[in-house]
Amino acid sequence: MADDKAHATDGTKIVETEAVSDETMQKVEELIEAEEGATNRLLGWAGTISTGIAVVMSLFHLYAAYAIVPTQELRYIHVAFTLILAFLLFPLAKRFRDRVRWWDIVPGIVAIATIVYALWGGEDFTDRATVPDRMDVIVGVVFIVLLLEATRRTTGWIMPVVSIFFIAYAMLGPHLPAPWTHRGYDLPRLVGHLFITLEGIFGVAVDVSATLIILFTIFGAFLAQSGAGKFFIDFSLALMGNKPNAAGRTVVLSSFLLGGPSGSGVATTVMIGTVAAPMLKKAGFEKNAAGGLLAAGGLGAILSPPVLGAAAFLIAEFLKISYLDVIWMATIPTVLYYLSLLIMVEIDAKRFGAKNVNITPELGLGTMTRRYGFHFISLLAVVVFMVIGFSPALSVFYAIVVTFALSFLRKDTALMPKKLVKALADGSIGALNAATTCACAGIVVGVVTLTGLGLKFSSIVIAYAGGSLLLTALYTALIVWIIGLAVPVTASYIICAVIAAPALIKLGVPDYAAHMFIFYYAVLSEVSPPTALSPFAAAAITGGDPYRTTLQSWKYTLPAFLVPFVFVCDPQGVGLLLSIPKGGSWVDILEITFKTTCGLLALAAVAQNWGLRQNTPIERGLLLLSGLLLVFPSLIEAIIEAMIGRDISYTFLPGLIIGFGVLLWQARTRAQPVTA
Repeated sequence: MADDKAHATDGTKIVETEAVSDETMQKVEELIEAEEGATNRLLGWAGTISTGIAVVMSLFHLYAAYAIVPTQELRYIHVAFTLILAFLLFPLAKRFRDRVRWWDIVPGIVAIATIVYALWGGEDFTDRATVPDRMDVIVGVVFIVLLLEATRRTTGWIMPVVSIFFIAYAMLGPHLPAPWTHRGYDLPRLVGHLFITLEGIFGVAVDVSATLIILFTIFGAFLAQSGAGKFFIDFSLALMGNKPNAAGRTVVLSSFLLGGPSGSGVATTVMIGTVAAPMLKKAGFEKNAAGGLLAAGGLGAILSPPVLGAAAFLIAEFLKISYLDVIWMATIPTVLYYLSLLIMVEIDAKRFGAKNVNITPELGLGTMTRRYGFHFISLLAVVVFMVIGFSPALSVFYAIVVTFALSFLRKDTALMPKKLVKALADGSIGALNAATTCACAGIVVGVVTLTGLGLKFSSIVIAYAGGSLLLTALYTALIVWIIGLAVPVTASYIICAVIAAPALIKLGVPDYAAHMFIFYYAVLSEVSPPTALSPFAAAAITGGDPYRTTLQSWKYTLPAFLVPFVFVCDPQGVGLLLSIPKGGSWVDILEITFKTTCGLLALAAVAQNWGLRQNTPIERGLLLLSGLLLVFPSLIEAIIEAMIGRDISYTFLPGLIIGFGVLLWQARTRAQPVTA
């Protein structure tokens, strides 16, 4: 931040803070570039041309959302725009970022030529998928190489290397040891499947990128340029000001409000951190705990409706359901996540002896809401349009129109031409990372569908687990987590959705629960080294140690680690996804939500080692038992049955009694708080 004050949307003072140094922000920028690539810093004609292409890309996709563009043409044109912008905006190496070189322009032109070749071929081209001619193979190989390079520039080496590994797997099938062996495919057959059909590179992932992801990034850019992000932070500051633990509560509320339209964990962490980190310091938060809280809030951006992360759009496409259904499924887990986060923040206020931070906005909460509350309408518009019955693409299109129109209610938020161009350009540029990831992940998906690896892999996992659902879920979570350490969330979800989800589904888990399970564990890679970008960015802002900050973020994200096992391993668990269990009713949804909430609160007290006061070792053990009995009752039931050798009828009441018993005891023996 340039000065030492945070301001309200209209410029009024909110709170005195210390400046976040330019050096700190440079570190944060480097961490973001580690995930999203080091972009060129283009000025003059190069900047104008790249901005113009990005604006045209956004306008084309807005047109495609409203009008009817044939599926194949839309996917090919989307990838063409993506590749040329990736080569123009992301340099070959960081030292070349000062201007565009010939090796940036030529690959972009060649990439467009390959797409034109595919479109020009029409139906004759697509009919040659199984027996492509020589030119098809040459053009396809060139295109795949260019795609791998564009992905390397935007996301790093890992995803291209993974894709090359899968290509090698497809070609070397007969030479692999059992059980991985398969018939093998030569280069023409493989290129035809990946480049010509809609089951490879131009498959489901690219379709989602072209029809939903880019529209939501445009929507987020419109909100940002109209001042919505700034308003949400200021609103949180004003609402939580002059109250106990105002700083911590502000982080939780603002991360929820910003996370919905953002869908980016790192961006949300940085945006809130630059304002809230000095407040947390003044409130008495230890710097690693402050960074962990900021990172946990940022992680919520990928879990929070209406946008969630890019992978959430893929869930709808893989399952052939409405994106509105995905939003409903994410609702209760999101509420549980932020409720647990809020409880941990309240406990922190006791542990650290948090002080009130004097937040005295000159613009009152009521006045601020009356002047700028229309941003809430923009935020809710997407869901409202989907509930009315519009398709997700058309819903976000109309939400963008609403955001544009409402911006003119205030002069300082109006999307005048300069801001409008910036919003359109940022919308496309913000989608490049996800778009190249989706296209490159299409190579993985294509190989899996061609070789049958998904079913083979699921059989192997189930065999290792001995048919146990719990062990299969644990192995699946571990696989998703390990893959997520190397590749972005979107790629991690795509890979695991096609190779790991079938194992859970084979064991009777509903397909939507299996995919949501994988989605949540893919998201958790955001707070796991070496790709823990949100905690690392938060540590750079707070001055904490990156790895200690990561450990703190694990503690705060406890619900995200545990809740997915509930809706996979508990017969009632799908109730957390707002789905009535088989043979059940809405009462099951209320019951599973209640007992999971109580269990997470007990486990939060364990993680923080604080209930109504600091826990004794015995109290901490009892709270842990209470939490496990509440969150995993069916698991505890299975363990007890295995031990005594007969079936039992179990309820969540023992866990509830133990937890409340500990709290009642602490209430009777409460001493003065001791700062942890």
